[in-house]
Amino acid sequence: MPLPAPFDRLRLPVIGSPLFIVSGPELVIAQCKAGIVGSFPALNARPQSQVDEWLHQITEELAAHNRDNPDRPAAPFAVNQIVHKSNDRLDADMATCAKWQVPMVITSLGAREEVFSAVKGWGGITLHDVINDRFARKAIEKGATGLIPVAAGAGGHAGVLSPFALMQEIREWFDGLVALSGSIAHGRSILGAQALGADFAYIGSPWIAATEANADEGYKQAIVEGRAEGIVYTNLFTGVHGNYLRSSIVGAGLDPDNLPESDPSKMNFGSGGNTKAKAWKDIWGSGQGIGTVTKSAPVEETVARLEREYIAAKEALAKATA
Repeated sequence: MPLPAPFDRLRLPVIGSPLFIVSGPELVIAQCKAGIVGSFPALNARPQSQVDEWLHQITEELAAHNRDNPDRPAAPFAVNQIVHKSNDRLDADMATCAKWQVPMVITSLGAREEVFSAVKGWGGITLHDVINDRFARKAIEKGATGLIPVAAGAGGHAGVLSPFALMQEIREWFDGLVALSGSIAHGRSILGAQALGADFAYIGSPWIAATEANADEGYKQAIVEGRAEGIVYTNLFTGVHGNYLRSSIVGAGLDPDNLPESDPSKMNFGSGGNTKAKAWKDIWGSGQGIGTVTKSAPVEETVARLEREYIAAKEALAKATA
């Protein structure tokens, strides 16, 4: 579908996914200036009052960029809200987003009608994370603008369904905005997401290695050195199944091939489950697409690479089908 303003001015049809701990204002601003949607989890800002500070910084710097570069304005930004009942900051974080009229709110771990309605009220749009068609239908019924199908191989909390199957089922009944997530780290994969019916490619893991990312240097290097076979899928660390770097699990003194199951009813996003290791801080999330990440680089350099690859893929496809 045609992208609504201001999302119709993107350099590439890409949303930089919100990364716990890693995404801060520096990364978001760099992504938006490079022409893709930048985002951060509201819970990254601590204490809660820092959400207001971050949104002020992002808004002011992007406005200044637009004044100085009218020919290449920045992309809009997004804020991720964890709407699970364990998040006691949701109301305060949503009030701050309303103050700054955040253009896009990404919701995860529960579909809340009042959240979707609030964002619509100030003129923003909502995209909701889903791992299957049943959850997708519930989110749209409750008022989400669009969906983020989180397919097999996505970093962090992820599903197990093939993007081919998941996109096919969703597009049988839904013609609204969709951002596909799952192992997208190359320009041809962005084109592939569009071929499957997505409006955006939802890219996360490559930004962990970005110069502007708030990630430990060891984490960045692990992304650069990592490959798809080095990703482990487990629910041990948060109670929700997700993908993590095998090397970080080994580094925490655990056997990645013999991890116990965690009790999903005791969901805790930073405790490390039954271990002393903390999810995201000690146990590092990652998707299976990291084999294309060969160095730590500024966001602009990575976006330029993706753009070159995307254009080359389109040209190759046009030649092959001529």
